[in-house]
Amino acid sequence: MKRCRSKPLVLCVVGTQNTGKTTLMEKLISEYKNLGFRVGTVKHHHIGDFEIDYPGKDSWKHARAGADVVFLSSLSKAAMIKKVEQELTLEQIVDLMGEVDIVLAEGYKESDRPKILVCSGNPARQADPAPEVICTVGYCDKFKDIPAFEPDDVQGLVNFLQPFLKE
Repeated sequence: MKRCRSKPLVLCVVGTQNTGKTTLMEKLISEYKNLGFRVGTVKHHHIGDFEIDYPGKDSWKHARAGADVVFLSSLSKAAMIKKVEQELTLEQIVDLMGEVDIVLAEGYKESDRPKILVCSGNPARQADPAPEVICTVGYCDKFKDIPAFEPDDVQGLVNFLQPFLKE
C-alpha cells in the first residue's frame, strides 16, 4: 500500500468499555506500520484533567509554576503539554499531528468520522446503529447489514479499509 491522500484518513474505534478497542488499535497500528504507513493515534479521555508527567520532574514543575505550554524534547521523542480552555476537537488534534497517513482515534463516538465498532457479544452493551459505523469487530448482534470481522482478522479489516485510504 502507498499513501494516496493529502490529509490523513481518520478512523474512530468505538465500543463500550472492555470490548477490545485498545487491543484492536495495537493490531492496526502494527499492521499499518508494517505496510509503511505513518500512524498517529488519539485516545479520548473522558475525565477532565490528567497527568502524563510525574510529580517532581522538571516539566511537571514548569506546568505547576504556570506555563501554558510545556514541550519536552530529546533525540528520539517530543511531547507537548498544553493547557486548553475547552476540549480540542478531533480535527484540531489531527492538525497538530503533522505528517501522518492514518489516525486511529480510540473513542470519539460523537464524531462524524468513519467508525469501527468493537463489540463483546452482549447485546445490552452494544450501541445503536449509526450511519458512520462502516464495519464491526467482534460479536455485534445489532449490526447484521454491515461488514463484520473476527477480532483476529486484522488483515481482512485492513483490506476492507484500503478504499478509504484512497478517498
